[in-house]
Amino acid sequence: MGTQYVKGESFFTRINKVTKQYEYLTEDIEADVIIVGGGVTGAILGYYFSKSGVNAVILEKSRIAHGSTSITTSLLQYELDSNAEELKKDTSLENIVKSYKLGLKALSEIENFIAQYGNGCDFKRLDSFLYTAKDIEVKEIKEEYHVRKENDFQVEFIDKVSNPSGFDVKAGVLSKNGGAMFDPYRFTHSLLDASLSNGLRVYENTEVIKVEYEDDAVNVETVYGYKVRGKIIIVATGYNTSLFTNRDFGVKTTTFNIVTKPIDQIEELYKNVIFRDNEDPYNYFRTTEDNRLIIGGEDLDFLHGIPSEAICNESYTKLEQRIKTLFPNLSIDIEYKYCGAFASTKDNLGFLGKDPKNNKLWYCLGYGANGILFAILGGMMLSKLYIGEEDEDLKLFRISRYDC
Repeated sequence: MGTQYVKGESFFTRINKVTKQYEYLTEDIEADVIIVGGGVTGAILGYYFSKSGVNAVILEKSRIAHGSTSITTSLLQYELDSNAEELKKDTSLENIVKSYKLGLKALSEIENFIAQYGNGCDFKRLDSFLYTAKDIEVKEIKEEYHVRKENDFQVEFIDKVSNPSGFDVKAGVLSKNGGAMFDPYRFTHSLLDASLSNGLRVYENTEVIKVEYEDDAVNVETVYGYKVRGKIIIVATGYNTSLFTNRDFGVKTTTFNIVTKPIDQIEELYKNVIFRDNEDPYNYFRTTEDNRLIIGGEDLDFLHGIPSEAICNESYTKLEQRIKTLFPNLSIDIEYKYCGAFASTKDNLGFLGKDPKNNKLWYCLGYGANGILFAILGGMMLSKLYIGEEDEDLKLFRISRYDC
């Protein structure tokens, strides 16, 4: 996603120094795999392909990790945007449970990366808590709990009596080790650092403006006229896919985030759990390594772009009121406010795999709130697919499963 769809000063890019700047392309080159998009998804793809010994290149039109990656809260959880009962209208319970388990697999995969390359991105594995403050939604939360419990997920049902938090909870599902959080900007750079020694090439400020397909190759032209020739091209550009297809893969919305200044008195409970309410649109929050609170949500229809300043401020105010209601005893000052666009789908899953009409055009589109976990799965599955191993679970994310 381009920076024109991000508004405000992002917390993660503001607090981090630029760890590495990449050159822009100044010559014609060749590669096996051309990855378009230098956010966290592109970096994940670059990591898995280069680790497999594939000659890959990343082309990013602006700066690495400064688009949608810079505005994600990186509140990672295996569950999907909607609850299982609601999702059964658009997919099977078997697929929902499978996607939950794949989410856990992706969380463990990130954990393995951190164990191998060091925790340079404040990674922390956590419990995940879905809750409601409305009596009318208790039944819905109980149904979600039973789906998970009956399929062997480590969950606890929380009611008014067992509620450990200080805020109003009528019912909740606590998923043990069901989530994680990290700094997405630094995670992206960690992935690229690990990949460079495996031969990955990365170019920023190198916008792809034209793509042409041949029988045995794909050719791209960049903004300064230099060309890249490859065997396949993978789209890792979020919802901004118009260069490659006329299809709208998902429904675009704008989401809002606010970040507090560091808070001294945050209890340990809130540092070890990530929270999501059952509102529509829902709100979610997490802490940071330096004891800030990040809260996101209040999503609006994207329509024709990022909303006006006045509409943005309305959403920021709602989020601020929400966090102050949840933590009435804390002294809260908001330091960062920003928003950006993202895309979601009917079944809450992203799109991974080959274009049905063009086997040289591949997609890794991590739509929905689980975009980073879907990108991890995409990196794992697509790098295998390239060397001839098709993962059965890739069918869940197939490009042709429905038209949006």
